[in-house]
Amino acid sequence: MMKTTTWMLALVALPLLQGCTVLAIADVAASTVIYGVKTAVNVVDAVTPDIINRDKDKSKK
Repeated sequence: MMKTTTWMLALVALPLLQGCTVLAIADVAASTVIYGVKTAVNVVDAVTPDIINRDKDKSKK
């Protein structure tokens, strides 16, 4: 009787664990994309003022 209960519990729990794994992988993928976009925006923000300031400096001289 105990073996049957253990097997039934394992069969019920297994799909739930796999679903959590799929959600965790999707969460990691989404976080990676979000941080990648944030990094790209920060790089553009860091480079853009140099380009704008360089043009202004040339016009002053």
